[in-house]
Amino acid sequence: MSANDHLLEILKEALERDGHVSGRRMFGGIGVYFEGTFFAIIDGGTAYLKTSDAIRGSFESEGSRPFSYMTKKGQAELPTYWRLPERLLDETDELREWAQRAIAAARDAARTKQGPVAVLDAAKTKSRRRSSR
Repeated sequence: MSANDHLLEILKEALERDGHVSGRRMFGGIGVYFEGTFFAIIDGGTAYLKTSDAIRGSFESEGSRPFSYMTKKGQAELPTYWRLPERLLDETDELREWAQRAIAAARDAARTKQGPVAVLDAAKTKSRRRSSR
């Protein structure tokens, strides 16, 4: 079992009483989903959880850093995903709390993207389809 697969199993075990956790291979790593909500990235044997302004301080106080990766133009960061503190891998209850907060942050971000403008755009598109028939 690879380090990435092992981390996925740890997240599954931490959240198993709450719902279904799954992983999808992506860009050499694993995207982690809880009940369809993308909330974590596992890459290079390290887990990164979705953050928000409300919870980012917890990551900062643990000395965590944002997810970074190499591009053709150099190093880039994904500032909404931060490294999971390794100490949590042995603390199932606390890991579960951190993961639940990451899931909530991911759901809040998805709702924000689906805000009033997105709803209006979807309604306009649907209306155009009907009128073109």
